[in-house]
Amino acid sequence: MPPFPQVRTSPASSFKSFIFMLSILLNLYLLFLTWAPSFAPLTSSTRITTLSPTTRRHLLFSVASSSLSWPRRLPYLRLWYSPNSTRALSFLDKPPPLPLNSSSSSFFPPVVISADTSAFPYTFRGGLRSAIRVARAVKEAVDRNETDVRWFVFGDDDTVFFVDNVVRALARYDHRRWFYVGSNSESYEQNVKYSFEMAFGGGGFAISSSLARVLARVLDSCLRRYAHLYGSDSRIYSCVAELGVGLTHEPGFHQVLWYYY
Repeated sequence: MPPFPQVRTSPASSFKSFIFMLSILLNLYLLFLTWAPSFAPLTSSTRITTLSPTTRRHLLFSVASSSLSWPRRLPYLRLWYSPNSTRALSFLDKPPPLPLNSSSSSFFPPVVISADTSAFPYTFRGGLRSAIRVARAVKEAVDRNETDVRWFVFGDDDTVFFVDNVVRALARYDHRRWFYVGSNSESYEQNVKYSFEMAFGGGGFAISSSLARVLARVLDSCLRRYAHLYGSDSRIYSCVAELGVGLTHEPGFHQVLWYYY
């Protein structure tokens, strides 16, 4: 009976196999480092037990607006903003045409002029490239290095926040972990068009400070990869998804659409 044929492996082939296995092990290790410290299951273990209670002063609201719409949206802002207890900023493309006098300006969030985003690509046909500027408000808010911020909350200039309700909702989660909190749209068509797992900017959404700091570091490079998307919330959702973070659904964030016939 003839002996079994011997299969010989060349040194080059063995080396390639070794590199391939090493690459797999390294990727698994990096994946573990990314996921392990970042998430908490949505159970009672997510509740804060070792920190002081989350209050209004731990939230920084960032409002996306423009020099044209901001004067018309001031009544909305006045409904929920309180200079004595609410930390908020209004991000505009340029100074408003009619600045408020010093006595009345305290009733509205301070205005921040957004950085120039003309170098970023935007290829969605018929869309508004201001979506890039609005998305970058996440980075610009974080880069201000405001003290003692546990949550960064984002919304449009016609978003009405019930601040105490937002505080109670976010107090259930540990801001030291990575959380992207919000809700999808009440419109099925909007969810199909964009995503059931995207937090809609019109309803507002929140990002924990630990996630926001990481997101701010990678946001610019991420925005360049998503030039084909329409809105700012789609861009934020895509960049957060790249970090491996899913949406934590809080139904209190409502994206309400009004239809006129």
